[in-house]
Amino acid sequence: QVQLVESGGGLVQAGGSLRLSCAASGRTFSSKAMGWFRQAPGREREFVASISWSGTSTYYADSVKGRFTISRDSAKNTVYLQMNTLKPEDTAVYSCAAETGVFGVGYPGDFGSWGQGTQVTVSA
Repeated sequence: QVQLVESGGGLVQAGGSLRLSCAASGRTFSSKAMGWFRQAPGREREFVASISWSGTSTYYADSVKGRFTISRDSAKNTVYLQMNTLKPEDTAVYSCAAETGVFGVGYPGDFGSWGQGTQVTVSA
């Protein structure tokens, strides 16, 4: 079981940047694909980005492609989400997730362990 703790959220103006971090505990982190999801009020949780267990493959939702970058540091058991050119519609609770299996590439449907989330608010 992987325990996940997110940090780095906050309030930022449109056009600004934030970097989210997700610290993972457990020895299986380096063998798991990791992802970021978000949920805005009144909406269902949606996929944002993922990275394969090896770090060689990444996937992004169309809405964030070119603005967000996911990365991982297995030595620190941490996955990051760099968010640039933020828009008000990016406002949501962002949660990181670990795949339910191991050695995956990070397909959106592969995730099952979730963190508590960190709030990101983008003002117009």
